[in-house]
Amino acid sequence: MKYLVVVQGTQADYEGMRGQASEYAPVWSEDELKAMYAYMGAINAELAETGELVDAQGLAEPARIRLVTRGAGGRTVIKDDPYDLVEVLPAGYWLLDCASLERVTEIAERVIRCPGPDGVADLPVVIRPVMEDTDETSTTP
Repeated sequence: MKYLVVVQGTQADYEGMRGQASEYAPVWSEDELKAMYAYMGAINAELAETGELVDAQGLAEPARIRLVTRGAGGRTVIKDDPYDLVEVLPAGYWLLDCASLERVTEIAERVIRCPGPDGVADLPVVIRPVMEDTDETSTTP
């Protein structure tokens, strides 16, 4: 079954990785960034080796988000950078094809142990099954 595994982050986290500390996120040193990328790279390599990795991408910082909604009278409303510094949003994802929810949970448990500086937020990793045509809850007619 396929699962979307989503890591969370805030604008403050991205700024901390660029060397700008705030009350919400610490500064990451170059060594801490290298350790984080090496750790995540090792997970990606293992998932590619086992054939479970379908896709994995990091997402641009929340400050680069564009939100498109419908406003009064059906008018389109466009907002750039619509979220505040500490709003928790997806920061990256893996699309995995795993044998079970237990297996994908094991992977998520590894992800939450990613190294980082003292004071970095402990944000959850979200696991969502991907709907398939054979799912009973499919809304396809």
